[in-house]
Amino acid sequence: MYLTARQAALHRFAAHSRVPRGELDRHFRSYDKSITTLVPSYAEEPAVVRKTLWSVALQEFNDLTVVLLVDDQPHPTDPEVREQLAGTRRLASDIQDSLAAPLKAATTALEAFEGLRSGGATSTQLLPLVIDAYEAAPKWIEEMAAAERVEDHVDEFFVDSVLMGLSRELRLTLLGLTAAAAQDQAPDLERLEEFLLRLQRIFCVNMKTFERKRYANLSKAVNKAMNLNAYISLMGQKWLVDERGAAQVLRPFLDGDTAPEGAEILDVPDSEYLLTLDADSLLLRDYCLRLVYYLESEENSRVAVTQTPYSSFRGASTRIERLAGATTDIQHILHQGMTYYNATFWVGANAIIRKQALEDIRQTETVGGYEIHTYIQDRTVIEDTESSIDLGTHGWSLSNYPERLSYSATPPDFGSLVVQRRRWANGGLLILPKFWRQLSERKHRRDRIGLREVLLRVNYMASIAWASIGLVFLLAYPYDGRLLSPLIFAAALPYFLAMGNDLRACGHRFSDIFRIYGFNLILLPVNMAGVLKSIEQAFTGEKIPFVRTPKVRDRTASPGLYVFIPYAIVLFSLLTLWRDYQEKNWGNVAFAALNATLAVYAIRAYIGFKNSVVDMFLGVLNWLYIAPKAPKAVHALYPVATPGNTDWQTLLYQGDRRLDRDLRGGDDRRKRVGVK
Repeated sequence: MYLTARQAALHRFAAHSRVPRGELDRHFRSYDKSITTLVPSYAEEPAVVRKTLWSVALQEFNDLTVVLLVDDQPHPTDPEVREQLAGTRRLASDIQDSLAAPLKAATTALEAFEGLRSGGATSTQLLPLVIDAYEAAPKWIEEMAAAERVEDHVDEFFVDSVLMGLSRELRLTLLGLTAAAAQDQAPDLERLEEFLLRLQRIFCVNMKTFERKRYANLSKAVNKAMNLNAYISLMGQKWLVDERGAAQVLRPFLDGDTAPEGAEILDVPDSEYLLTLDADSLLLRDYCLRLVYYLESEENSRVAVTQTPYSSFRGASTRIERLAGATTDIQHILHQGMTYYNATFWVGANAIIRKQALEDIRQTETVGGYEIHTYIQDRTVIEDTESSIDLGTHGWSLSNYPERLSYSATPPDFGSLVVQRRRWANGGLLILPKFWRQLSERKHRRDRIGLREVLLRVNYMASIAWASIGLVFLLAYPYDGRLLSPLIFAAALPYFLAMGNDLRACGHRFSDIFRIYGFNLILLPVNMAGVLKSIEQAFTGEKIPFVRTPKVRDRTASPGLYVFIPYAIVLFSLLTLWRDYQEKNWGNVAFAALNATLAVYAIRAYIGFKNSVVDMFLGVLNWLYIAPKAPKAVHALYPVATPGNTDWQTLLYQGDRRLDRDLRGGDDRRKRVGVK
């Protein structure tokens, strides 16, 4: 499947032709459609989110709204958490204020241009005005870049590729304009206007912040999918914020309705397109422009989602981040090949989505008396994969744009990588039955279904399961020389040679194929845990909690068992080596020696001997330690309250919630509804 997808990717790269800048300017000259960017964030460092928001705010688009979906608890008690949340809430307004000056300059230049043109000025006379505008815009960006603090490789990428990348492109246009002026020539009036409209598009953005947990009638499910769904369900309508004591409820507010005095009205405009972007991802300057243009081509009218599978930031400081980034860069190539065979999966870090397609897969259920709309399924923690199947069932397709226009953070240590890869390994088996149902419906519609599409999709969803089980078998089964044919190694050779060449083409080393092999050995328990969780969920029907990947500068401790098993693999490989050496099974000796050597290297390079001892010790300590239970209260659930200190609005709205807590197994006597 690797070789199949890789070969198809080469065809796509060879056939891809970049749309000229002039054609993009013509297409978006009088463009009237809008795009809303949704950036889900939970307990993120404001500095991380800030770079993401800036990379979107500087996207060149006519009607661009950026909404930061803050999913933190709205009223934290911890002072440090409260301060971090306040910093996150300020980000949108700070960026909006910063862009006011360059936007005003671009708008003033455009208005002056229109006034002089209506007065009969020629393009040669108006060219200096455009040149002045294109000298001011990159200068402002460069001043911002010079003021940025560069502390790591992500900051360096943000300054060099996001900010200075945009500045360099504007200066390239400036070079063309000054060359025309030096030759006593000028583009025509319409083209000059397009240049000024471009500057206005770059600096014009509507920044917002939204917190779903402020409102009682929105989903409280703790995952990224429902954070996105909560806002999408509000789009295209006005909402009255109905105060009910401590609770706030959003009620539809129609034109002609009268709002109570002092009431807040939440206006959520609709959009033709949605851009979903993780809070630790960065977009290059023309991401929106090129992907929307791609969607609006006639042959792509039934493409619901287009994306550029994200790449890793270069220059990582840790070996494990560099190697995990190498596997990410390889996936960018493979996803391009999957598009060739109509086997694209939505990769959730970034994507542009047709809002109409999400409406087709919308599901509605009633939870706690409120209607909850679900567009992106949260049944599994890989919500983007399941939504890809849902879209295909409704006749939509997905596509990967064959350029690297998005970059995302890679876990810098083994502990945070465990969280990410365990989440990736969970859910694929649960989605497979839905894919079989999709195939049945497509056959009924007489859609064309290719064998390679089916194989690539099944491989994407289930390969972690069978590869992990197969690796356990290879490590544990006491096979002898009769079962080990040289053809096995010959069959694997093209795969490793192709991967080595791909790694080198992505800026990594050919020898990383061996490091990736060792990397996969120590990730074996992590992948197996994700597979077993999928099986558990299949039997119990309970949703697996969504665990975000930690994004901290310090090391994240790993679960002790996930650190112990790599050592067990080394010991068992050495035992196998000794046993087969005694029996003169030289093929097995070489295989066991390779496993032991690469596993030891991976432990040393990606976990660290000292860190692994600490993590295993903490694992044993956490297993032995049992937190003392707080004594149960002997008083009534609701203490006697005086009318003067009772929140009567919340009391009347919520009613008696004891039965609800009893049904859910709750035993928290500390929360008193209606009593301050």
